[in-house]
Amino acid sequence: MAQQTKATVIKAEMSEESQEDAVHTAAEALDRFQEVTEIPEFIKKEFDKKYGPSWHCIVGTNFCSYFTHLQECFVYFSLNGRDYLLFKTPAT
Repeated sequence: MAQQTKATVIKAEMSEESQEDAVHTAAEALDRFQEVTEIPEFIKKEFDKKYGPSWHCIVGTNFCSYFTHLQECFVYFSLNGRDYLLFKTPAT
């Protein structure tokens, strides 16, 4: 991986293993894609595959949020100058 993988977890309600997976998946997305708009889609789809639907991912530098998530299915972290918000809601 060419990208820096040292992340700062700002807030989390998920296992350490899942947090590490989120950071690893984000770093992989940074390596794969030039367009930032492709990064959250990749992370969301990877987490849907690994942990079941319905995951949501927001990536950016300046945003606010208010949402409900399933227990133990939320992480908010910073990596390479961007913030990553990843959470799961009940599948519909």
